[in-house]
Amino acid sequence: MAHQQRMKGKEVQNILFISLDTVRADVAYSGKMPGIEALRRGGVTFRQAISSVPFTPASHASVFTGLQPARHGIRHLLREQLAPEATTLAERLRSVGYATGAVVSCPGLNKWYGMDRGFDHYDDEIPRLPDGSDPLTTPDVKKRGLALKRAPLVVERALGWLDRQDGPFFLFAHFFDAHWPYEPPEDFCPTAANPYEGEVAYSDHYLQRLLRGIEERGHVLADTLIVCFSDHGEDLAGWYPNDHAGSLGHPYEEGHGCLLFDATQHVPLIISAPGLPRGVEVDSQVRLVDIAPSVLDLLGMDKEDLDGLSLAEFFGPEGEGASRPAYSETYYPEERRADGQYPELVPLAAVRLQDDDQNGRKKVIWKIGADTVDLYDLRTDPHESKAQTLSAPAVPQA
Repeated sequence: MAHQQRMKGKEVQNILFISLDTVRADVAYSGKMPGIEALRRGGVTFRQAISSVPFTPASHASVFTGLQPARHGIRHLLREQLAPEATTLAERLRSVGYATGAVVSCPGLNKWYGMDRGFDHYDDEIPRLPDGSDPLTTPDVKKRGLALKRAPLVVERALGWLDRQDGPFFLFAHFFDAHWPYEPPEDFCPTAANPYEGEVAYSDHYLQRLLRGIEERGHVLADTLIVCFSDHGEDLAGWYPNDHAGSLGHPYEEGHGCLLFDATQHVPLIISAPGLPRGVEVDSQVRLVDIAPSVLDLLGMDKEDLDGLSLAEFFGPEGEGASRPAYSETYYPEERRADGQYPELVPLAAVRLQDDDQNGRKKVIWKIGADTVDLYDLRTDPHESKAQTLSAPAVPQA
């Protein structure tokens, strides 16, 4: 029997993690996605959730370990694997009796990174690139998007794994469809503003299929701990007012990876579970690195020595709690400049701050090792277009 599966008198049968890769918070919360809206009605929506890293393996590593990149070890797209001393949520849950299964759909979650640790079943099969090459070896984040497991297959294989389970489970389903290229196979959103939103709607449709399939197999979603999030957003080079990529001044930013603006760092996060309030929206700032300690806390398991903090304080009827400083970084620019096209690229770090009354919101971004920082007032400049450059002591490389 799984360890302490009770929350405020309610029994937790199972745990479901849903990653909607590459989904911006503003699109997720646009009201156009019925699957996301259903999850929001049933749980707690964190409207100001921040990712630690704008690319898939490093961000997911923070989600599943509760550690920032300096401790979990993945700081580049292709160079590192999960640190041996980092313990994953799947390892913790398997140790107390959960069957653990994952169906992932892109190169960035390949077993090579170590993200399969703790999973009894880890389906990371994807096709090779159209030119026959291995997608895991290319540093081009856009090209890697051509190798994916589409949403229908994710749902089919996830439900197939569930059919083989007869006890409490932890299932991780990963949807990669919103990543470039933006070519939705079916139109599930007549009001989509662009093909990217069409891809998000495509993922959302199959998210609903997954949830229905789980219930059809006799599992009660109301008794399930559900965490739905995105690892990072997407800069669409002008499709949204806070974009910065392409001709907007950053030609090297192709969707995500090199910059730390809100287009890629502000992400959706929804948590529901028995005993938690339903339909509550939290405007305080939280982080994806808070997910693992929150799950451990809700299950009564040890959450010590993690960088993230439990979100339990937000699970009251009003969802009230203090905003948390949010650290983000990207070392991907070191890989992006390797072809010599953009030799000026350097790694970046950022801290996003929000007052408890939500009226003050600021972000500081700096080039790691530089002696200046760019300060943005997100209240008066929500699109991060007016940096105030300040001198500062040299910021050492982390």
